[in-house]
Amino acid sequence: MVLQETIRTDRLILRPFALTDAQQVKVLAGDERIYETTLSIPSPYEDGMAQCWIATHQRCFYEGSGVVFAICLSSGPLIGAVSLSADGLFNRAELGYWIGVAYWNYGYCTEAAKATVEYGFRVLRYHKICARHFVGNLSSGRVLEKIGMEREGVLRDEVMKDGKYITVELYGITNPSEE
Repeated sequence: MVLQETIRTDRLILRPFALTDAQQVKVLAGDERIYETTLSIPSPYEDGMAQCWIATHQRCFYEGSGVVFAICLSSGPLIGAVSLSADGLFNRAELGYWIGVAYWNYGYCTEAAKATVEYGFRVLRYHKICARHFVGNLSSGRVLEKIGMEREGVLRDEVMKDGKYITVELYGITNPSEE
C-alpha cells in the first residue's frame, strides 16, 4: 500500500491531515471570510464537521480520487488545506485550497499550490491540473498565475451559493514533462 507523502518546501510542510487537526480546522475554516471565497466550506462550521471531512481523506487517496494536504508552517502550526480532486476519465485534477485569514498575503498559498501541482504531475502523473475561483477573487487568480497556470476562460453562472449563481474563472496547466 502506497502512503501519502509529506512534502517540504522552504517554509511549509504539506502532510496528511490527522483527526487531531479537527479543532484547528474548525477555527480556521469557520471564519466567514473563508466561507465567502470557497464553494464547499459551510457556514456556520459546526462541531464534528472537521472530523467528518478529515475522515474521508485516506479513502479518497487510496481510491485514486484525489489527495488532501494539511498546510503547516515549518514551525508546526496548521494554517490551511490544499487538494487535488481527480477526474480519472481524463487524467486531470482540480486544485483547491484555503488558507486561514491570519496567514493571508504571505505567499503561503502560492508555495503550497505550487508544491501540490508538482506532486500531481510527478507522483500522480496527471496530464492536466485546473483550478477555478469566483470572479472578483483577484488574490486567488494571482496565486494561479504565479504557479504557472493560464487563464482559460470564464464560466458564467457556473455554481450556486446562497441561492445565487456565481461566475468563475477557469485556469489550467498541463504536465511539462509530457511536452
